[in-house]
Amino acid sequence: TSTNSLMERLHLKYQQKPWSETLKLVHVCMDKPLQRPDSNAPDGPLLSCMEKIQRALHAKSLFSVMNRLESLSKQKGLKAHVSPSGTVCYITSSMFYVEVQLEKDGEVMDVKLAHLGEDPVVKLICSQLFLFGRMKNYDAFGKSLEDLSNLYQIPGNSEIQAKGYFALQTLEKDLYSMSLLDRTRHVNRVTEVLHGKVGHLVPRTGATPMNIEFYISPYQVLEAELNPDSQVCGTKAVVAVEGTDMLHKLPLSPLFVDSQAGEDGRPAFLPLTDELGMDLPAAFVLKFHQPIPMSSSSIEEIQRLTGIKKNHLIPGIQITGLKLAPLYELIVQATLQQKCGEDLSTHKSCFFVSLPDCPKHCYFINKGSEKSDLAGALVSKIPFSHPKCVPGVIEILRHQVAYNSLISSCVSEKHINEDDSELLYFEVVPHKNTSFSVFFLHPMKENLACVIIDVITSREVQCHLHLNPQDPTLNSSDDFITRAVKRCMSVPVVMRAIFRNAAKVKAES
Repeated sequence: TSTNSLMERLHLKYQQKPWSETLKLVHVCMDKPLQRPDSNAPDGPLLSCMEKIQRALHAKSLFSVMNRLESLSKQKGLKAHVSPSGTVCYITSSMFYVEVQLEKDGEVMDVKLAHLGEDPVVKLICSQLFLFGRMKNYDAFGKSLEDLSNLYQIPGNSEIQAKGYFALQTLEKDLYSMSLLDRTRHVNRVTEVLHGKVGHLVPRTGATPMNIEFYISPYQVLEAELNPDSQVCGTKAVVAVEGTDMLHKLPLSPLFVDSQAGEDGRPAFLPLTDELGMDLPAAFVLKFHQPIPMSSSSIEEIQRLTGIKKNHLIPGIQITGLKLAPLYELIVQATLQQKCGEDLSTHKSCFFVSLPDCPKHCYFINKGSEKSDLAGALVSKIPFSHPKCVPGVIEILRHQVAYNSLISSCVSEKHINEDDSELLYFEVVPHKNTSFSVFFLHPMKENLACVIIDVITSREVQCHLHLNPQDPTLNSSDDFITRAVKRCMSVPVVMRAIFRNAAKVKAES
């Protein structure tokens, strides 16, 4: 049947029916759950079309905005109720509700959020929900509803889910109390990020979970200093609670002991007893926006620190038991993903780096093998059950990210030399733990020279320059190289400094 004839038949069928019946039919169709229907299902195409129509239409009137909110709620598995006045939409679940207040012309007046047993939070605190509604950004608003629902993704009834939410609140209070230990009038954000026990902590507001910023590169620090209004963000972790298939004892009352310190100046905590905690099918997690390449030794260290047994790990989080790969291959893969925004072949080992006032560098990255001390895995989540684990985990993460940043500084999206200009060649070779070597040809001889960089912690680095005893000095002491690495955390920048000092020696001779 042609399209024209089909449209004529539809017109003939519905021309005698009042518009109210057509609206009723549309509402009946919209009441069906819109949860990515199977394309083979009979109503799949209809539901897909309804979703596309909702996205394409710009809801302006009160009626159309209400319809859009009701449809969006159903898509996210939530319920929607309209007040008798027709100007308030309540989006509800068994654990929370969102109240959207509208003007008669469809403009958003206010958005409030209330969790189970709590008073509604006004827009000043729940600003992201308010802005999503004001800007009519329904995709972002829907993401907020998903984030709110994810707070309660714990197996069990509503009572168990409420206990999981209370445990998350308790963890957040303890982490915030620990963050206050490092905060004084003279401590800025960068200092908190690099040195704070829990980094720079931003409390949860509405649908936005608590996040911890724990590492920032020297270049990002410089950018923040030059542009105070810029939103420079370092590496972050999101604090959440997720369901597990095993029980873990989680605190339901704060455990941090205020104004006291434990051994070695570490924060002191009350013991997690049955009175202060409860066995729940859940665990706390630190989640990363992008998976972090971590060495097997760092993973094992976190495993010992958190105390979560191998067979108790959250499905999909598995800190141990992951498929191991050469750590440098994972770092290259993650760096290319970040710089290029797409998955590129991890078989690339040669990268060209351009720096001002310097010949182009060519870096060969020796990715090593699956040996235990050179292997690693991509980690997206870290489970734990006690707030005392967080400072130690944060320090391990800082150490790993600092090491990764040095290796990634040698990686670029350029795999082919685009010109015939002079090149300086370097090979990056992994050593045990978090140390590596950079081999290069001596600027004045034909022998190899080597710089060994050992990242002891995120704040402590040791460097050693090794030359053939018969070769001329490069005028770069170990202390000079160490200070250069700390200042920039970039291998190419450090190697440029070494070659500049060597050029001065060559000119003088």
